[in-house]
Amino acid sequence: MRVITGSARGTKLVTAEGENTRPTSDKVKEAVFSMIQFDIEGRVVLDLFAGSGQMALEALSRGAERAVLVDSSKEAAACIEENARKTRLAGRCRIVGNTYTSYLRSAAGREKFDLIFLDPPYGSGMLAKALRTIAEEDFAAPGATLVCETDCDIPPKATRARKDEDLAAEAILRDVFGGDEELAAKYTVLKSPLYGRTRITLLTPRDPDGEETEKDGPAPAEDAE
Repeated sequence: MRVITGSARGTKLVTAEGENTRPTSDKVKEAVFSMIQFDIEGRVVLDLFAGSGQMALEALSRGAERAVLVDSSKEAAACIEENARKTRLAGRCRIVGNTYTSYLRSAAGREKFDLIFLDPPYGSGMLAKALRTIAEEDFAAPGATLVCETDCDIPPKATRARKDEDLAAEAILRDVFGGDEELAAKYTVLKSPLYGRTRITLLTPRDPDGEETEKDGPAPAEDAE
């Protein structure tokens, strides 16, 4: 697991052992940063379930201004600290060793982010809860991009089913928003491509009137096949 490009390019990263941390694969990480490449420079980043910290550190390596990395695991926090030192990006990181709920509660009204990574344990229900708090407490800056990673229960070989837009919409509502249509209405889905059994969903917040907030810069790249 390495930083792909930027100031820390090629730096090997460490990750906590065991089943509590599930690093994003290199293939998926490359796909994510291809999609958001125009939404990184100068941005303020939140990595809410940081694990090794690789997503936030990749963003910092590519020119993000600063990042807050949150993880409740002591082992994960230690890995983040080591990786921040190895990449020489520690000065632009704030590492929070706490639960995502505690962090969001304490930071409400004080923090806004342009780029938010959300990769909680699959099937935990944490993603929908985090998205609701982010919307209700106005954590996302206007035009922010939220990158959500979820499990997809469509077998990778089921090509036709994977391309079915109705099924995709149904799956996004279920897996990303926990089936909550009111929550889903708070966001616009920009993209939701599949990589094996991993779904990456890019969201941007809607304003209180239900309109998508204006995004700076070019639109994300097209979906990978």
